[in-house]
Amino acid sequence: MCVLGVIGTMVWDAIWRESGVGSPVEEWGGISYSLAAADAINPFDYKVRPIVKLGRDLAERGFDFLKELSVIESYDGISVVDELNPRVELRYTGESRRCEQIVAGVPPWTWQELAPLVDGCDALYVNFITGMEFDLPVALELRRNFEGPIYVDIHYLMMSIGPTGERHPRRLTRWSEWLSCFDAVQLNEDELAALGSPRDDPWTFAREVVGRETGMIFVTLGSGGAAYVVAPDAMPLEARRGWQDAVSPLRSGRLEVEPVEGGDPTGCGDVWGVTAYGALLGGADVEEAVRRANSAARRNVSHSGASGLNRYLLGGGIERA
Repeated sequence: MCVLGVIGTMVWDAIWRESGVGSPVEEWGGISYSLAAADAINPFDYKVRPIVKLGRDLAERGFDFLKELSVIESYDGISVVDELNPRVELRYTGESRRCEQIVAGVPPWTWQELAPLVDGCDALYVNFITGMEFDLPVALELRRNFEGPIYVDIHYLMMSIGPTGERHPRRLTRWSEWLSCFDAVQLNEDELAALGSPRDDPWTFAREVVGRETGMIFVTLGSGGAAYVVAPDAMPLEARRGWQDAVSPLRSGRLEVEPVEGGDPTGCGDVWGVTAYGALLGGADVEEAVRRANSAARRNVSHSGASGLNRYLLGGGIERA
């Protein structure tokens, strides 16, 4: 049985809709969405090892959530800390735009803490939920010491936190070093533009990046679906640094998705990423992986919060890896 390590933060969300009807929805969010989706797709013969720090104030509720997931390999990667668990307030100002505020926080992982937890994992899925899960020196150690493929969603690495917890977009310093730590990178269209600045065309930037250490870039486009730029023959199951063929052309494409009216887009990127990665680990080609991820994220819009999401995704006929 292979093991997929999932690194991120379980946050407690309070979600305010623009209409105010039914607000706020208070539920588990953050990496909880990824874990629920991983349970639904259950990547071929993989089990999932959550690598998460839980604040003691919400630890019991956190374990209650995890116990609902049949794909969990063990709880050995769960560290209960004395700090308060992160809580996030999201206020939507449109179908996809929102204002966010985060309070409290668990300490970042050190390499000494992380090393024994990733040992024995065959692949890693990293999702920066607070943006402070670990710093660049730890990322570099992870890349040097972990031999399997690493997929990352860098979303909150691209956000700063203001004095009262409000989140704002920022440019990622030392971005080239960060990206070199991961085999596959997920980000959204705004983040790609910020990384590629001051270039006129962020997609040119994406093509320049892919084929170095990073073999795949996935760009989520909200209701527009998702796009990708991939090095030739790149496949995370076989991924190692230098897995690309430098003389062959890159592949790129975009798959649209049928839009959904209303709903709650919270967690769509988290569902999207682990679904795409699970499909790739299961042997799907890139376009098939993107198609499955689009479908799962689209269904997530009709469900608020991560609790019960695994069953809800399965009820919609989500494809297992």
